[in-house]
Amino acid sequence: AGGGTFTRLAERRLDRSFPGNPQGLGKMNVVIVMNESFGAEFSKLYGSEQDLTPNFDRYAQQGIWFSNAYSSGTRTVRGLEAITSSFPPTPSESIVRRPGNDDVGTIGKVLRQAGYHTSFLYGGYGYFDNMNAYFDANRYQVVDRTSIPNDAVVFENAWGVADEVLFDQALVSLDRAHADGKPFFAHIMTTSNHRPYTYPDGRIDIPSPGGRDGAVKYTDYAIGRFLDQAATRPWFRDTLFVVVADHCASAGGRVKLPVYNYHIPAILYAPALIRPGRYAPIASQIDLAPTLLQLMGLPGADRFFGQPLFDAPPPDRALISNHQELGLYRDHRLTVLAPKQRTEAYGIDPDTFEAFTTPPRPGDVDQAVAWYQTASRAFAMGALKMR
Repeated sequence: AGGGTFTRLAERRLDRSFPGNPQGLGKMNVVIVMNESFGAEFSKLYGSEQDLTPNFDRYAQQGIWFSNAYSSGTRTVRGLEAITSSFPPTPSESIVRRPGNDDVGTIGKVLRQAGYHTSFLYGGYGYFDNMNAYFDANRYQVVDRTSIPNDAVVFENAWGVADEVLFDQALVSLDRAHADGKPFFAHIMTTSNHRPYTYPDGRIDIPSPGGRDGAVKYTDYAIGRFLDQAATRPWFRDTLFVVVADHCASAGGRVKLPVYNYHIPAILYAPALIRPGRYAPIASQIDLAPTLLQLMGLPGADRFFGQPLFDAPPPDRALISNHQELGLYRDHRLTVLAPKQRTEAYGIDPDTFEAFTTPPRPGDVDQAVAWYQTASRAFAMGALKMR
């Protein structure tokens, strides 16, 4: 499954190889900003008629903008699983919530072994969805609501502190890591774009509570404020920022796995390191970790199911799922694996995302089964462990 060469599961090994990248950018800092429910439908760059994400849109045009990126699932834990461990959304629970998820191969673990300070920062209480336990078991420093001083909290609701408070704490953490003389990797997970859609007054032109539109515009405000403040730091020129959603705001549709409900915004932003441009092929969340390692010229991409997006040819496919169905999206076709060994297939209009039924292609069905079955077996057999 995927690119490279693969695999010796019988020996509890997951062996793959990718060509090296000696021209990589080196040990730059990496900050992933993962935004709650931040679907592509809110951005003008993706066709919205509203102006809810002016900051994302501004920074996207100064970096590499992924116009065709897709989330793995409809829950935050699926996005965390895909981005941290490059793991497909296998049946049952995300590995974030499953026993035996300690010391799995994660980008944080690879970078920690390369001398990085690694952290996970969340504005809420990280016992939710087992996030703290997962990241702690995989050697991240965890910062959540319990670590944020009360006098720094200008606003919070049931989900956690306002995104601007989380980003302020992230700046404190990154400044400390820089002062220690280590490169750093930080994964920041926001919460404000969530019911009850409340946020501090006076930040945007939609009063709180502002419904989904207000929450999207507020979290976009907080992203812009964070990146603007980061630009004043001495570590900014050596830092790559990734801005990406965990999943979209809605999941329902007239067909199983409606592709447009997995379409997410994503950018790489590092004005001193990379040239602006648009990446048009299909990009999956599982490809982010190996892509970052490739950009840095570091080994470790062979630990993951995904493959570097800047390979030639690019992977140009996405794996998407809900609580029952698993899908493979490529060549404008969606192949769906359903319970009781049922398979379905849809042709997808690349401009409108309209779907029409079509006979499944055997090669696509085999490829989808290979992705999900191999991943499920690899986790069960411990082949993803990275001591």
